[in-house]
Amino acid sequence: MSGDADRVLVSERYAHPRPPSPFRPKQLARIDEALSMSSAETGLYFSLYVGALDVPTRGHAERLHAELGELAPQAVVLAVSPGQRVVEIVTGAESALRVPDRSCSLAALSMTAAFGGGDLTGGIVAGLRMLSDQAGHSS
Repeated sequence: MSGDADRVLVSERYAHPRPPSPFRPKQLARIDEALSMSSAETGLYFSLYVGALDVPTRGHAERLHAELGELAPQAVVLAVSPGQRVVEIVTGAESALRVPDRSCSLAALSMTAAFGGGDLTGGIVAGLRMLSDQAGHSS
C-alpha cells in the first residue's frame, strides 16, 4: 500500500451564487402588492423586469413583452435596468388603448426621478400606480 492511506478525499458542494437582489424582503412585498393591485384594479396584466437589458434596450423589453404569449395584448411590461439607467415600458394592443404612450412617458419620468434620488422601490411603485390610474378600472 504505497500512499493510499495518506489520501484524503473531500467532497464539497458548490452552489452558483445568486446575483445580489437590489431589494430587501419588505421592498419586494411592496412591489408585489403594487403589481397585484394594478392588475386587479385594471384587468390588465402588469409585469416587471429588473436587471440588465440587452442593447438595444427597447428591443429586449419588447421581447420580454412578447414572451407573455396570450397575455401580451392585455399586458404592460416595465423593464428597469438600474445599472444602465434605463426604463422601458411596453404595452400590448389592448393595453395601449387604455395606457397611451404619453402616460407611459410620464410614468417613466416619475420613476427615473425617484431612481435618481436612490429610491428604486418607490419609483417602481409610483410608476405602477400612475399607469394603473391612467388605465382605470376594468369594465
